[in-house]
Amino acid sequence: MSLTKKILRIIFVLVLLALIFGITYLILYKTGLWDKFNSVEKLQAIILELGFWGRFAFVFLQFLQVTFIPIPSPILIIAGSLIYGPFEGGLLSLSGILLGSALAFFLGRVFGKKLVKFMVGEQAQKKWIGFLSNCKYTFVLMMILPFFPDDVLCLVAGVTDMSWAFFILTQLITRPISIFLVSYLSSGKVIPYHDWGLVVWGIIIIISLFALYLSSKYNEKIEAFVKKVTKRFSK
Repeated sequence: MSLTKKILRIIFVLVLLALIFGITYLILYKTGLWDKFNSVEKLQAIILELGFWGRFAFVFLQFLQVTFIPIPSPILIIAGSLIYGPFEGGLLSLSGILLGSALAFFLGRVFGKKLVKFMVGEQAQKKWIGFLSNCKYTFVLMMILPFFPDDVLCLVAGVTDMSWAFFILTQLITRPISIFLVSYLSSGKVIPYHDWGLVVWGIIIIISLFALYLSSKYNEKIEAFVKKVTKRFSK
């Protein structure tokens, strides 16, 4: 198969996925089912009821979602943005997620493969340990994209030979980017959820899916390229 055909096939799949996502959202929104499945409002109500202590509870929830409870981080980030505004909500999310990421890495380093196996299963353990052992720089890209299981990646990273310095530096660089992007974009002030905004959202989804595909399929080449670049700069 020629390179052109491969690219066209990839574009077709990405566009198809974006259409399925858009149609599904439109159906849920028009029928009113979206409100029933959307837990952001419930989180808002719980946090607002706590008043002043809501901020501490929110940071603690973000801390827990990285380590112990399966709450998708984008849902909490969006809830924080709606309650406290995109900037303050983003800072609160960043605080909790950084603390949770550090703990997840620490737990992986101390308790090793047995804990990872217990948390994610044997098959996922072998897959992610093998991946992160050879693709540390791709790990940086995965921390920015919202589709990867960042909580699992932080835990598994602690089992590999990744250093604390590399891990912490990665978190300090990538987490603010991903968190504030979600926080500001989800507010609807930068890109609205109507008219031209829907077209932009579709483009963002397609680009994100394409980046996800490239990072998973060509991770070895990406790793080799980044290593080559870093060696040149270090010299």
